[in-house]
Amino acid sequence: MDLATPPIRIGTRGSVLALAQANWVKRRIEQRCPEASVEIRVIRTGGDRFSEAPMQILRGKGVFTKEIEDALLAYEIDVAVHSMKDLPPELPRGLVIAAISEREDPSDVLVSNGALGLRDLPAGARIGTASLRRKAQVLHYRHDLRVLPIRGNIYTRLRKLDQEEVDAIILAAAGLNRIGRQERIVEYLSPEVCLNAAAQGALGLECRASDPIGEQISFLHDVDTFSEVSAERSFLNTLGAGCHLPVGARGSVGGDALHLIGVVAHSEGSTVYRDEISGPRANAVQLGQDLAERLLQQGAGRILGHASASAETRDNQARVKK
Repeated sequence: MDLATPPIRIGTRGSVLALAQANWVKRRIEQRCPEASVEIRVIRTGGDRFSEAPMQILRGKGVFTKEIEDALLAYEIDVAVHSMKDLPPELPRGLVIAAISEREDPSDVLVSNGALGLRDLPAGARIGTASLRRKAQVLHYRHDLRVLPIRGNIYTRLRKLDQEEVDAIILAAAGLNRIGRQERIVEYLSPEVCLNAAAQGALGLECRASDPIGEQISFLHDVDTFSEVSAERSFLNTLGAGCHLPVGARGSVGGDALHLIGVVAHSEGSTVYRDEISGPRANAVQLGQDLAERLLQQGAGRILGHASASAETRDNQARVKK
């Protein structure tokens, strides 16, 4: 008698967005392999346990991924679905990214009460965001706005907006698209106003290096997204920056070429270093390194040093309060 094929176990965080991402992967695998049995396993991460803490305090590498990767290494799951922007540059030994899926729109978007765009909001309007990158760029564009920290999942942030705790919030277009709430988008922020986080909108599918599941899910890999994300993450890594620092990057593939824009901004918006570079997409990693070096030569390192010192001070203050 033939033994039943064991199910493919997908590990994910339990937020609405994370589950939407994992279920998208589940459906794609089932479409490709109708005979496959696919299960979703929810794993709580450190970032989930402290969902209301400011992002700048949750600075440890892998705050949204470590527990899921531990489950992979313990053979409790077979595939991990991550937002690529949450993945640290170095993976644990024995794990690999088997596929980076086709990217959703990487833009940041504004959701506001009264359907007002960023330019039309009145002076003193309260903008909610957990991202130092978004805060810095918005204040550079309009220094007369108030940017307030806001955390929680997408629905929590939308509820705080609807309850008028803030006048507007900035979210990722990809997140709203994936949970089917595109109708809340008032304005897509241009890269000149608010450049996205490195790898925003892309999903990373992680598995054990020795597991044949990697080959099974390789059909989900998108080469254009891979090139863009490689350049953006190389830029971020060369700067020595993480998601807690005010750094943005946008790669765009066109044929065999890749164009990369990078931003390093002062947390209060007073100074923004911005530059761009183009070259063969095959040189994506080198392009990211070259652009980062160019911004460092212009003085961006001073901003990063200040932001890191400020984050360290906040960490110490948080530990004292505990």
